[in-house]
Amino acid sequence: MDMDSSHNEIIHDFPPFFKIYKGGCVERYRKNEIADAGYDPSTGVESKDVVISPETGVRARIFIPKIKGPDQKLPLLVHYHGGGFCIRSAFDVKTKSFLTSLVSKANIIAVSIDYRLAPEHLLPIAYHDSFAGLQWVATHSSGLGPDPWLNAHADFGRVFLEGESAGGTIAHDVEIQAGITELAGLKIEGLLIVHSFFGSKKPHALYKFICPGSSGCDDDPRLNPEVDPNLKKMAGERVLACVAEKDWFIDRGMAYYETLAKYGWDGNVELWETLGEGHCFHLFNPDSEKTAQLIEKMVHFINRD
Repeated sequence: MDMDSSHNEIIHDFPPFFKIYKGGCVERYRKNEIADAGYDPSTGVESKDVVISPETGVRARIFIPKIKGPDQKLPLLVHYHGGGFCIRSAFDVKTKSFLTSLVSKANIIAVSIDYRLAPEHLLPIAYHDSFAGLQWVATHSSGLGPDPWLNAHADFGRVFLEGESAGGTIAHDVEIQAGITELAGLKIEGLLIVHSFFGSKKPHALYKFICPGSSGCDDDPRLNPEVDPNLKKMAGERVLACVAEKDWFIDRGMAYYETLAKYGWDGNVELWETLGEGHCFHLFNPDSEKTAQLIEKMVHFINRD
């Protein structure tokens, strides 16, 4: 980093995410390890990158398994990555590994939305980008959208949303917005929330900083579905809430499950707990037995009748 001495002063510091210097420079503690799109020979899954919005620069990566015929239609999963709203990407190594495995085992198409990151783009921009990504997906339901893979092979009557950590919070918000705003030709069947980030009574300093309009605690409907007046309007018929025993957010994930189970939403919700593991373990240990069990549960949730 090339900065004169007047710019060396750190004025905001949120490890392990980012720090901001007096001159306005943002430095992230972790750099994304980007994985190229393309063909995966071990699974037969192909991936490619597309532009969702030339105006905002928002992009996505699409994953598709081996297609057996020109008329084959597959369930569609729209994915939102985690990273505290300020790190990671739809194009990183962890996302590619996870979605390649899920797409192969569930025999689905996946679209991972690369929403813009804070602090350069403060919330609620990530929420808006993420819903815009779903709207872009919906434009293909007539068979006339910009991407030929989705036009030819996506089953828009069987759409799922999925996200881990902060991406789980985003996926829930998008499902709320989808229930409020009708998306012609698209039917959301289910939501998969993995190790979700939601609020508590104590303000969350990072969230409050990157979302200036929020208190950062559980009076914010995006952080606490229990106080969201639109909860009953949530699209979809069922939810899989996944938690991990050693996750520092497990209490929030459990509260999310209990809220849906007890308050006002007419769908079905089930809980899946992984013992002995921490936050987003499946991304850091993709070859572990418990990662395989979690993915198997997600596959069953998506493909059950």
